[in-house]
Amino acid sequence: MPRPDGMGGAAAGARTMDGIVSERHENPTEPVARRGSRMFAPGEGPSPDPAGAHFERRIRSFQPRRSRVTAGQAEAMLKRWPDWGLDIDGKRVLDLREMFGGLPVVLEIGFGMGEATAQMAAADPGTGILAVDVHTPGQGNLLGLADRNRLSNVRVANGDAIILLREMLDPAALDGCRVYFPDPWPKKRHHKRRLIQPEFLTLLATRLKPGGVLHCATDWEPYAEQMLEVLSAHPDFENTAPDGGYAPRPDFRPLTRFEGQGLDKGHVVHDLLFRRK
Repeated sequence: MPRPDGMGGAAAGARTMDGIVSERHENPTEPVARRGSRMFAPGEGPSPDPAGAHFERRIRSFQPRRSRVTAGQAEAMLKRWPDWGLDIDGKRVLDLREMFGGLPVVLEIGFGMGEATAQMAAADPGTGILAVDVHTPGQGNLLGLADRNRLSNVRVANGDAIILLREMLDPAALDGCRVYFPDPWPKKRHHKRRLIQPEFLTLLATRLKPGGVLHCATDWEPYAEQMLEVLSAHPDFENTAPDGGYAPRPDFRPLTRFEGQGLDKGHVVHDLLFRRK
């Protein structure tokens, strides 16, 4: 899953970023909760392992971890999870037209703290964003951003994006997919955990409408090279870059604080935009 992102700046007791009201400043003495604590009543809220034993264990591209949840994030989870959150349990097929009121829908796999997701949702209210991640603090932060900024075009899905794609989405249900700064799994023995692999692309292609775009971004050069190689070789996708290489960063993808720090260190960020044939 992507590493957390964030933006700086503050105003009137709340951080702002390109017109988005971010999370209020937390009092360090305020209580925090941990995943699995009694934030929700039993049977309610996001599950630590929503698919449970219903599906075979596979090599995962993400690393679940227990993380501290601020009081503000917990408040947002309690308020908005019942309406805007869902577990990826693999037990039902989602009706995205009903969920998003007929809007075109983009799947975002991994959203960190959700600030870039919120900016894109605010900039394009005519597109629904189904945002997937497994980390409770980010889920709470994004739900808080969506609540404070009235972003009714955002839904937060908790769990494994592969199970979501395979078990819970109809064919050609998606208008696009975004994978920004996924875990590069730099050690060679962990390369099998990278998300962008031929098998993933084959599955995703069945859920993308013809013409739907997969947009990836990474600052890890070896992973960018692998992405370009496997995407270029896949029969269901075509590169939107005229020269068959990397694409310039589109204006709609926000520059996150994480990305800015990487650029300050001399990292090169590569964008890849491939269209479903």
